Amino acid sequence: MSQPASEPVSDRADLVSYLDVDVTPELLELALTHRSFAYEHGGIGNNERLEFLGDSILGQAVTVMLFRENPDLDEGDLAKRRASLVSTVALAEIARHIGLGRYIRLGRGEELTGGRDKHSILADTVEAIIGATFLDAGQAAATGLVMRLIEPLLNDPDRFGAAMDPKTSLQELSSAQGRGMPTYVVSDSGPDHDKRFHAIVRLGRDDIATGIGSSKKMAEMAAALEAWTRLTAEAAAPPAAAPDAPAAPDASGADAPAAEQR
Repeated sequence: MSQPASEPVSDRADLVSYLDVDVTPELLELALTHRSFAYEHGGIGNNERLEFLGDSILGQAVTVMLFRENPDLDEGDLAKRRASLVSTVALAEIARHIGLGRYIRLGRGEELTGGRDKHSILADTVEAIIGATFLDAGQAAATGLVMRLIEPLLNDPDRFGAAMDPKTSLQELSSAQGRGMPTYVVSDSGPDHDKRFHAIVRLGRDDIATGIGSSKKMAEMAAALEAWTRLTAEAAAPPAAAPDAPAAPDASGADAPAAEQR
């Protein structure tokens, strides 16, 4: 039987290999099932309960890690770092790093509106997978998975700082580049019980990046992180080589073309 059009075309072998945890195919499928898909397929199970569990496991694992590895940080700094690592923006970035979007089972409406790259859907699915790992493989395996997932952020101090406070990071970067202060334009869509906010970040008259979130704040943070990423990449790119200028003719005529020497 062929897959419904709204399901991802990729099998899950690469994802299972990357996660490296012992989760049954049935529970992993549930963790990858968004409520929009469940609704369109007769109200089958979705990943919201697993997401609830995974959120708790994630928070505990990150809290313990930060406490043990940062003995000199006070409560305020620890809380900021934890918030950055468990935020929707950070989890969505982790999901993109492992290519999670293509494995999620989405309803047609979400598929058509770019659901595979929405911060909230990606972040919720990461938490659901953590919850599934806890149920099937236990606390130690779930904690190990959390540590592997957040490792890329921890290994990139600049990125870690941007994920912690993307709006401030973008403001500092744009100011250093002489591009002025970022401004945000936010709109919303959807019913009150499932509203989505869409933010555009601008520098001067230029729209730099966009972001989507479940709140105005989350949408602005998503847009700011995307803008920070783009500006950082542009600054790191080598300048385009200028076209070679034509060589000046030798006054003696020794290097001139033969036709000109005659």
